[in-house]
Amino acid sequence: MITQSDPGTENFGIANTQTMFRQMHDPTLSGFVQQRWMRSKKNIIPEIAWSQLRHRFTPGFKALLDDGVKEGLYDPYNTLQKMLFRWLFIPWLQQELDSYVYRVNNTRKRHDKNKVLPHGIPELIHRCAADYGALDFKVTITPDAIDHVRQLYINPNHPVFDLVPASLGNFIEFCYDNLGCPPIHHSSIWMIYGRLLDLLQQCQGMPAILVELDNCVAGNNEDLPLIEGLEDLHEKEGYFGGVANGLGLQQEHLRELDRFLDEEPDHDEEDIDEDNNIDAGPSVWVECFTSDEGDSAEEVEVDGEL
Repeated sequence: MITQSDPGTENFGIANTQTMFRQMHDPTLSGFVQQRWMRSKKNIIPEIAWSQLRHRFTPGFKALLDDGVKEGLYDPYNTLQKMLFRWLFIPWLQQELDSYVYRVNNTRKRHDKNKVLPHGIPELIHRCAADYGALDFKVTITPDAIDHVRQLYINPNHPVFDLVPASLGNFIEFCYDNLGCPPIHHSSIWMIYGRLLDLLQQCQGMPAILVELDNCVAGNNEDLPLIEGLEDLHEKEGYFGGVANGLGLQQEHLRELDRFLDEEPDHDEEDIDEDNNIDAGPSVWVECFTSDEGDSAEEVEVDGEL
């Protein structure tokens, strides 16, 4: 399994960490960067996932954010309001995105007889590939390896890791505690924003904090270079994975797939559901979902539910 992205220096850090992780645990991958640079329109799977997110998740939340601007609650050119917006909205939106990802990864997609990939719940296929007649190319990363790479590439003091400067963040948290830590959801977040803004504007020390914000100097934003001495993955027509450094399945992999087929039991009628689909995984009921880019009456849409 490799990472994929559009070419660009902003992705070099991801490519470096992915390469180091995989090569530390699988020496056969030495000599090649474990990142596929997707040019033109070949980055299909991530683009489909992004399109679905924009279609299903984004509209409802975008409308909610627009409401605050239209009603005069938020001015993006006001430093205090911008900092408060970051502190309050970004963690909440991240939580909602995490819930969306969990739902997609734990929902069985619509059965498609034309697809050769395993059918079932994506998270279960990822964890137990062999149970679905699939090969498992995951590389298990040790905690020590994560700590090592973090020390090499991560500066914990970089301002990118702070939603707002610490002095202001601590004061906003103090005000939020004074409000009783009200639960944040779609119907309450703008009300909480307004109450926090009132408290902040009444604070006598706020002008000094805002001056400190204006004087903050951004951290080092220099581009991170790629690890030297590595080649790009092999190019093979129709294959964009990282098996055998881009060459695809080898003979040992094909023999393992043949073994899966030989061991696959015959399915009796009781194993087939009313739609004539063979259940290829654990018996878990979930809603229908699809990874297809087009719409279908059989899909269960999220449609930006709040």
